[in-house]
Amino acid sequence: MFRHLLVPLDGSPMAESVLSATADLVRRLSAHVTLLHVLERGAPKTVHGERHLTQPAEAESYLRGVAEWFDSEGVGADFLVHRDGADVAKSIADGAAEIGADLVVLCTHGWSGLRGFLFGRVAQQVLRWGTIPVLLIQPSTEGRKEPFSCRRLVVPLDGSGMAETALPAASAVAHAFEAEVLLTWVVPTVATVSGERGAAMKLMPSAAAALLDAEAAQAATYLERVGARLREEGVKISMEVGRGEPIRVLLDTVAKQEIDLIVIATHGRSGIGAVWAGSVTSRILRYSTRPILLIRIPGPPPRSD
Repeated sequence: MFRHLLVPLDGSPMAESVLSATADLVRRLSAHVTLLHVLERGAPKTVHGERHLTQPAEAESYLRGVAEWFDSEGVGADFLVHRDGADVAKSIADGAAEIGADLVVLCTHGWSGLRGFLFGRVAQQVLRWGTIPVLLIQPSTEGRKEPFSCRRLVVPLDGSGMAETALPAASAVAHAFEAEVLLTWVVPTVATVSGERGAAMKLMPSAAAALLDAEAAQAATYLERVGARLREEGVKISMEVGRGEPIRVLLDTVAKQEIDLIVIATHGRSGIGAVWAGSVTSRILRYSTRPILLIRIPGPPPRSD
């Protein structure tokens, strides 16, 4: 599924912290990598204290040096410079389409202070402009040397076909790394149901609790059905129905189960791209310290919220 990775770099050591992880991914996936620098129109003079690359020749020289580093790691790499990038995210999406990339790898910090998808302008918009999955990796104090390992990954589901959009990517990563996939569905308790539904349930707590218990039983049946499909593909599967506030339960699961990667479907909207109710995707990106693979839900270009 992932055969050509695109790595946008702004010239900062922080952005470079995805490089070793990318090399690991390329080897595991038997893929190819292309490095991209966007010459921003009206770019700042420095990025994270480093001089910004504003000239084509220096950008090409920088990318050539990074490509040589990949060569030293036994991974071939091409590079591409996009000039006059009025919109960095669109340039990234256009670059990915131009070379036929099927995965964009980004550091969660970089590109003028990017902090997480939907909280930074660039990553927020990459999925909006394109349909190519985006892998977000936290910056590392190890620089280029931080490897990528994946023994367990989690796919949050909610019973919808939209959320299941993440499953093929999860299966591909699981096969490449011989990893286990945890399928999870978080059903709220009466105390954690929000909005009008929560207000109504708190008026009839006993009936509401019974309703949510039934929903949890249905969730378990659903996860068994989805898990059976993935087992037929040779994927090792585990399942868990959580109870409580979705984000808190998911993040607790990630920590307790030692999850290495979160794979989640998103609309890629600029305001809120969550499949679940309550801005779930954006909140996961804010609070998680694990790499996150975002899969764009098929459909027309999303509106700006």
